[in-house]
Parts: sequence; C-alpha cells; structure tokens
Amino acid sequence: MAKYTSMAYQSADEMVFGTAKYPVKYGRDFEVGGGLVYPELVPHPRPGSEETKKTLVREYEKMVNDVLERCVQLGFPGIQIELEHVYQMTRNPDWGGEIAAATKRLMDDYYQKYGLKSAIRATIADYRKPDEENMRDSDALKNILATFEASAAAGADNLSIESMGGKEITDYAIVRQDIKGVLFGIGVLGSRDVEFLWKKIVEIANKHGVTPGGDTDCSQANVAMFMAGGYLDKSVPHTFAAICRAIAAARTLVAYEQGAKGPTKDCGYEDPIIKAIAGIPISMEGKTCACAHSDLLGNLVAAVCDLWSNEAVEYHDMFGGTTAAVFTEILGYDVALMNTAVKMGKAKDLRDMMINSDKYRDTHGFILSPDNAYEIGKAIVSNSESYYSRARAAAIKAAELMRGDSKLLLSDFEKEVLESTYKALLSLPDKEEDFIAECIPVYQKQVKGFKPSNYGL
Repeated sequence: MAKYTSMAYQSADEMVFGTAKYPVKYGRDFEVGGGLVYPELVPHPRPGSEETKKTLVREYEKMVNDVLERCVQLGFPGIQIELEHVYQMTRNPDWGGEIAAATKRLMDDYYQKYGLKSAIRATIADYRKPDEENMRDSDALKNILATFEASAAAGADNLSIESMGGKEITDYAIVRQDIKGVLFGIGVLGSRDVEFLWKKIVEIANKHGVTPGGDTDCSQANVAMFMAGGYLDKSVPHTFAAICRAIAAARTLVAYEQGAKGPTKDCGYEDPIIKAIAGIPISMEGKTCACAHSDLLGNLVAAVCDLWSNEAVEYHDMFGGTTAAVFTEILGYDVALMNTAVKMGKAKDLRDMMINSDKYRDTHGFILSPDNAYEIGKAIVSNSESYYSRARAAAIKAAELMRGDSKLLLSDFEKEVLESTYKALLSLPDKEEDFIAECIPVYQKQVKGFKPSNYGL
C-alpha cells in the first residue's frame, strides 16, 4: 500500500469550498468537487418503523420523496441523500438493498421529469464488537460485507462506513485523558482496521461499478469531541479532544490509501486535513447539524466543503413540512450562497469569513481551520514510516499549534492538560514496534476483551 508522502495542495489558500483536486462523478449527472457545493441530506426513520422490512422501506420512500419534492419546489439543482443504516438495514442485507433500490427509483423519476441531479450514499453500519468477537472473521463482518454487496447491486452510488476498530481501547482511554491509549486505539489499531476493511469495500465497489466513498472516526474522535464542553457532560478537556481529532486524521486517511475516492463522510470532522493531503472532495457538517448534536464549529467547517450536510434528522412533522424537507431547504440555501460566491469570484472572501467567524470559538475549530489543518497534514505526510509515527506527529503538531497562538484563549486547566499531554507525546517511543510492545500488555490488563489478533498483532 502506498502511503501519502506529499500534500495535494501547495498551500492552504488553494483550498476552497466546492472544488477538490480530484473530483468524483457518479449518480445522476452528479459531480462532487467539480466547482459547486451540493447539499447532503441524512434522514433517519422514526422508532418503530424498523419493525418490518415493509414499514421501513415505506418510511424511506416517504422521506426521500419529501427531500426530492422540496428540491424541485425551490429550484435546487441537485442533492445527495445518505442512507445511513440503522442496525436492521445491515443486519438484514436485503433490507438495505431494497431501500437503496427504492431510493434509486425515486431519484431516476425526478431526474427524468425535472432534471434534478442526485446521488445515493449508503453508509453501512459497523456493528462489530471489538471486545466480544473476532473482528476479522465474524457473522457481523459477513453481514456488513453482504450489505455492501446488496446496496451496491441495488442502486447505491457511493459506499461508506463508520468503522469501529480500536474503540475498546479509546472508550477506556478518552475518559482518563490517556493520550497513549488514544494514540494506540485510533492511530495504530484503528488504522490497521481501516486498512483491513477498505481493501474489501473497494473490491466490492469496483465489482459493481460504484464509488468507494469514505470512512470517519465518529466512534472515537467524535466521542472525545462530544464529551468536551458544549456537548454532553464536559468530562473531557477541549485541548485533549482536539489532539484526538488530529490523530483521527492519520487513521481516516488509510481508507483513501486503500482506494476510497470520496466524498468523505460528513461526521468525519478530520476531513479538512484529509482534503489537504489527498485532494479528494469532502462532506462536512456544522451549524446545520444542530438537529443531531450541538456544534462549536458552526460556519468554519463549511470553508472547504464539497457537500454540506445536516448529520442526521429524525423524520417528523414540523410547521414548515417534514424534517426531511425542512433541512433540505436549510442546506439548499446555505449551498446556494456558496455557489453564488463562486460565480461572483468571491469564494475566498466568503471562505475567510466562515473561518474567522468560528476559528477561536473552540480548539476543534482552531485546528480544523484550513491553515492549521494543512500544517497537521504536512506533519502526517512527513512522518509516513508507520501508522504510529504519523499519528503521533499529527498529535504533536496539533498541540504545538494550540500552544503557539496567543489568540486561542484557554483556561489554566486547559493549558495544564495541553502541556501534560504534549510532554507525554514527546516521551513516547519513536518506533512503532516499541510502542506496540509497550501498549499490548498494558491494555490487555486494563481493557476487558482486548484482542491484539483483531488487528493482526
């Protein structure tokens, strides 16, 4: 496998929303990263609708129809819909396949009647349990791969996943602010699991002539982010969570080294770093994901996006229509502003306004600002000897960026956590084999069910 050793862009200033170095085309006349931003709407079924295949398929048909109808009513030129699988859709591969087929039928109809450009992303659920089963040979894995096959064969244009490798370690490490455990769980184990999975996903995508999309470290770095202030219980420091995110970029990058083409998954907040390195189009979520969770990054993460997403919204009625229709409208108008800025030659002006509105609101926004994301990307590609070396380099660079900018206001507590984490990172071994040798006995003792064999160790 060839690892990235250089950046796709000469500088961060080259990156802007709507344009990627390597755009992708799929679906119904749909191109991502080719000069325009499109909305990506993620509807979720109501609890109870998943009781039978028939009721769940019908729920998706109603949601998708509401999305497409609102696009036509308001004159939006195109949209991507993400079928983010609930458990039952992956546990029963034919369910996921039938929902993809129903979505395709509706999209084909709207394209033929109205010229509405569209695409389907199928995000298969990774319900493997790292601490309970053989991750590389389990019934869950077989179902996951079978669902990729069924969805691709039935009409999904883009295949994605939120993989779980290393989560048993990071669930232990994040709440304890154990940066060594996070680096092991995300940077080493997570990277190895992404490599294992994406070899298989890319093979399935190529077999069916569809686009292998992307991965996200939702199950680990997002946990740290949500547990930091502004989200759930404020039990994780902001500076620590931001360093976890930098590590996640080195891990998520593996999917694209295995052949994923993008666009990336919206909940991968590490995606600006990925775009800087790989030049692929990215999907991002910010202020418009407030329906799913609070977000301290707001406008900033739209600065270099190619798809603009709502993360997820449960299907219900609102005064303005169903949630699927309402959030389609919100996303569509956001995207219309970005695309108008492109046409008027003002894209970089709007991009810079987005960045400056939220760069110093939180440490996550700070390190994901394109200038800092680019620097973290450079640290990754300059330390490509191993998964460990580049994940550690990303973490160190993120810490150095936070330590070095006086405009980033931090409490004494946050400064203490940042300094202690930075020193811990510097004290770790330089070689991956030495680091792994240190970690395995420690976490086998501390984390019930941890199996090194799940990661080829």
